Amino acid sequence: MGDVLDEAYAIAQCKDCPWYKACVMPMKVTAEDIRRQLEASPGAGVSQPADMGMQNLLSSMASAAQNSILEGCPIFIERLRNDPKLAQKLKTLMQNWGKEEEVEPSP
Repeated sequence: MGDVLDEAYAIAQCKDCPWYKACVMPMKVTAEDIRRQLEASPGAGVSQPADMGMQNLLSSMASAAQNSILEGCPIFIERLRNDPKLAQKLKTLMQNWGKEEEVEPSP
């Protein structure tokens, strides 16, 4: 009975979640965000205006971060942590994304 109540609670929690139907999205990281973070770090020595080389480095770091970091709904993340089979199914789905379209049936 507890499993049914837990699932019902999770569904209700999802409906009220601000992430509803957008459980995962790329993080938005800008070069300015990285520069501010570096300035806030003690001993980083980046408080002066960034030269062109430093600006290019920060832009590259921001681009790399956006391509590898995701924000996720806490409920979705908890479900993935609690159900390894669900996580594996999602991983397999993503690894095989688009392969169905590549294989065309023979006439």
